[in-house]
Amino acid sequence: QSKGKKPLFVQLVLDNIWSLYEAVMKRDKEKIDKIVTSLGLRIGARESRHADPKVHLNAICSQWLPISDAVLSMVCNKIPSPLDITAERVEKLMCVGARTFDSLPPETRELKSAFMKCSSEGTAPVIVFVSKMFPVDAKALPQNKPR
Repeated sequence: QSKGKKPLFVQLVLDNIWSLYEAVMKRDKEKIDKIVTSLGLRIGARESRHADPKVHLNAICSQWLPISDAVLSMVCNKIPSPLDITAERVEKLMCVGARTFDSLPPETRELKSAFMKCSSEGTAPVIVFVSKMFPVDAKALPQNKPR
């Protein structure tokens, strides 16, 4: 009866995540083994024996619910196809700030048609669009970390 009062999302998703979190934090080996085998995961001995339970939790979650796959599938399902984009929108995407499309170099303006075709041919130009950049402290970059 109490389960009937919970929203469906809580019953199917959150309760499972919470029970996994609770089992790992309390180091309930039997429950963890049952969860890992029922999900068909392979957790290394190094992660399962680690002193910090968050390492074990991260190892399980990264196999069970990998963020990269979730984000990629969400992007593919939710973002409209580039083939449906209008010419005006392409011009806005190619211009930064107050610049107009006509003020761009001719080589850059020629990319508009390639942008709208989205061709995968070997001769087609490769176009990369960076929509947002975040400043990161240089010490946080992998090549600057002490070994």
